Amino acid sequence: MNEREFKSRTKEFALRVIKLVSSLPKEPVGDVVGRQLLRSGTSVGANYRAACRGRSAADVVNKLGFVEEEADESLFWMELLVDAQIVSAKRLAALMTETNELIAMVVASIKTMNRRRIAANPKSKIQNPKSKYA
Repeated sequence: MNEREFKSRTKEFALRVIKLVSSLPKEPVGDVVGRQLLRSGTSVGANYRAACRGRSAADVVNKLGFVEEEADESLFWMELLVDAQIVSAKRLAALMTETNELIAMVVASIKTMNRRRIAANPKSKIQNPKSKYA
């Protein structure tokens, strides 16, 4: 999957989260959990776009870490909605599957980029020599 396709996929994910949150019951629990899900779910695509604008490989990896965290947090809020019996597991199954797939792809990208960085620079120029007291 290329950058453009992944941007589109994360945007579609955000739209699906928006629709879900809009349909939640208008009660305190649904409101609080919904706001959290809305924040984290829409952050996935926003943070991916930021990662695409990274200034270095290390910056991209760092920003992809935020994408992973926000997607995982979104999954947590969806699990909470199911466990609290606010939304049925059946209704959230496809969105939760999509969330897991996004997490897996981001983790794979992070691992690939880290392997490439290490291969390109096996010995960093920044050294941390052992202290004579260690």
